[in-house]
Amino acid sequence: MQLTLPSLIESRIGQLSRPLALQWPGGRAGAADAPVRLKVNDSQQLKWLVSGQIGTLADAYVRGDLEIEGNLREAVEIAAELAGDPVGQGHAHLGAQLLQHLRSRWLHRPHKDAEQVRFHYDLSDDFFALWLDPLRVYSCAYYEHNDMTLAQAQEAKLEHICRKLQLEPGQLLLDIGAGWGGLLLWAAEHHGVHAMGITLSRHQHAHVNRLIDEKGLRDRVTMRLLDYRDLPPLARFDRIASVGMFEHVGSAQLDNYFGRLQRLLKPGGLLLNHGITAGGVDNPQLGAGLGDFIGKHIFPGGELVHVSRVARSLSACGLELLDAENLRPHYARTLWAWSDALESQLERAREITSEATVRAYRLYLAGCAVAFERGWISIHQLLASRPTGVVNNTPLRGAQSDYPFNRRHIYAAEPA
Repeated sequence: MQLTLPSLIESRIGQLSRPLALQWPGGRAGAADAPVRLKVNDSQQLKWLVSGQIGTLADAYVRGDLEIEGNLREAVEIAAELAGDPVGQGHAHLGAQLLQHLRSRWLHRPHKDAEQVRFHYDLSDDFFALWLDPLRVYSCAYYEHNDMTLAQAQEAKLEHICRKLQLEPGQLLLDIGAGWGGLLLWAAEHHGVHAMGITLSRHQHAHVNRLIDEKGLRDRVTMRLLDYRDLPPLARFDRIASVGMFEHVGSAQLDNYFGRLQRLLKPGGLLLNHGITAGGVDNPQLGAGLGDFIGKHIFPGGELVHVSRVARSLSACGLELLDAENLRPHYARTLWAWSDALESQLERAREITSEATVRAYRLYLAGCAVAFERGWISIHQLLASRPTGVVNNTPLRGAQSDYPFNRRHIYAAEPA
């Protein structure tokens, strides 16, 4: 007996662990009093629901062809069930890997990177300010204590990074992809370093330069509108931070990226790379259409690689991996904090941007929170050094470093 589409819909909804009501032209399914209700304007979308192509449904929601009513957290949990295993679905065979490599090279030419970064980060400073913390730290917070607010956890994250880098007064710090200046200014104000930040976002560049002047830090802090590939080759830094940046570099450029950072780092210097990593070793993006949705509406050109690939690239470029920390649960909590803040100001967000933008970011923030909770994606802080190769002024073959090879300096005291 051949099943009809309505019967397939009934069966699929019946398998869910949470109640869902679905309505489409000429039909309906599920419990009428369900806390989540979907209204589909185009019956073609029903095929994507049955097959678990959640990214396509999310795209329909942004266009207005699908409406979500009720609890957003419940809605994204249901979407996660429908998606199945987006990590496994995102696995690429050898031919697809080659195409992905060629696509990555094309996407991450300097002018393309600038376009892609500005698409996201130059959307609207006022919009991001609605749901970020007061310092506008747009990366994973560090909930050192369970009762921390988002603002406290972001300050704890900044201090956590500074301790890992063992910052000291007078050191020269490079912050690549410095965002709205949270780490750059924190390091200068709390640790006395001289700091330079770079970004491709015009909005961020202008914002941070205003803050530098307001705080009277022009003699110690600079912010430049610059591609990392255009940094002066003879520049040398004691410390380098790359926070939320290497996701925009592209897998095909990863060795070039870390190779450049190695050359910019003084012998004995430290690099901290903080970034989102893939949940599986073989998936260049999430399946179920989720990677395509994020690439279209949120981060064009964004690419994730597994932490093992990052570690290999660091080593291949002459950097010794010293410490690795997985902050995945922290990012899930951070994203829920962002999502809740946006949900509390939807009308203002629509005034600042557009209905389509608000819809895209509602799904992006809540959906990514669930993705981190389920381990579809992860995030790692990797601390590495450029070995000196010198002990007591004697050149030696192999890795030599003043790094203490313990974590006492990170956890010895409370954050500043």
